[in-house]
Amino acid sequence: MRERHPEKRAAFEPLAAPVARDPAMRRPGATVAGGVLVLLRALSGLLWAFTVAFDLPPWLQVLSAAAGGDADEPTALTLSDFDVDAGLFLGIMGAVFLIQTVFGILLLRGSNVARVIGMLLSTISIATAFVGWWEFGQEITVGPTLVTLSLDILVLLALSSRDAAAYARRNERR
Repeated sequence: MRERHPEKRAAFEPLAAPVARDPAMRRPGATVAGGVLVLLRALSGLLWAFTVAFDLPPWLQVLSAAAGGDADEPTALTLSDFDVDAGLFLGIMGAVFLIQTVFGILLLRGSNVARVIGMLLSTISIATAFVGWWEFGQEITVGPTLVTLSLDILVLLALSSRDAAAYARRNERR
């Protein structure tokens, strides 16, 4: 018979002790940050949709030129570059905005399902940005790409914390 060594741990065993179940747990800062970041991500997606659907106003074109762009030559894609109806595009983006807003509110209320789906969607978004950069040469600019990418990274970091997980699972039966 093999002798067991109590100081050795199995590879699949978590290193940290599980968090005790506490239904009266206060909402941690990581959960608040994650929920607010998801709401900001929803807002940034909506703003991005408007910049794609409509031409930039002249004052934003001047601001873009001051930031290193060319005011006479548009660098961003618009719907006029594609054969897409603006109403359909804005409708889809509005639905995405509403879904992300609901997820943000559910996160603030402590939903574990919303937390896991939010982390999954952020991971997919980050991976999509990486594949677009790696395979298709898409640039990550200070505009909407970098903002949404950084918000996705921050959402992933906030929602994957132990405090956020413990708060989201505070009412689960074990």
